[in-house]
Amino acid sequence: MYFSLQTSVLTYILLFSLLQLRVVLLTVAAHQSPLPTDCSDVYRAGSGLDGVYTIYPAGPTSPVQVYCDMSKDDLDNSAEKWTVIQRRQDGTVNFFMKWEHYKSGFGTAAGEYWLGLETMHLLTQAKSYELRVDMEDFEGQKVYAQYSSFSVGPESEGYKLNLGSFTKGAAGDSLSLHNGQKFTTTDRDQDTHPNNCARLTYGAFWYDACFGANPNGIYAWGPSPHAAGVQWVKFKGLDYSLKTMIMKIRPVAPVPN
Repeated sequence: MYFSLQTSVLTYILLFSLLQLRVVLLTVAAHQSPLPTDCSDVYRAGSGLDGVYTIYPAGPTSPVQVYCDMSKDDLDNSAEKWTVIQRRQDGTVNFFMKWEHYKSGFGTAAGEYWLGLETMHLLTQAKSYELRVDMEDFEGQKVYAQYSSFSVGPESEGYKLNLGSFTKGAAGDSLSLHNGQKFTTTDRDQDTHPNNCARLTYGAFWYDACFGANPNGIYAWGPSPHAAGVQWVKFKGLDYSLKTMIMKIRPVAPVPN
């Protein structure tokens, strides 16, 4: 009888302690900021400078480094910040890569890089984003093109590009041609050309047959082989490779019903 009573008391104390611990953990969790999933989250957490930050679009066990453009956009009043998903600027990174590289990402966020198709998919399924492509030629002319929405489908659908309408920018619209296309690399041909556009243009992208834009082409210094450089056709045509091209996305508010 004494043993049974003692056991009951100990069990009660243990359960009460576990309940207290659960309350403490829930209280701590409630006061912790959620992990950032993009650069807008990073900004709202108190980081306001351009630079490399860690985001967690797939959860706490899968950190990803990105470059965040935190600068105030003089062109509109959006409070959201840009997450860079692709950057070409000096030719230090080889972009003529195969499927697995484009799926997982490569390069470094402080320099040239490709964020990765899987990360792009995770990001753009969680929120609605718009896209801006900044570019500059070797004569110092800077232009951009902006699109109302941007998302990437799952790998099972070939990481298909879903692009909204062209909204503004002196670069002109060279990307709408690629809307609805699956991603093509040298070892996975999913374009509409009889041959592999990635091999023909020495790149990888959401090619049609083949491109209006080739952000991942060969890095050259101005004049380049026909349809093989870092190119935006409506800006500098098919025989000029740009100095910089940066693709970046930011959240947009949902359109009211």
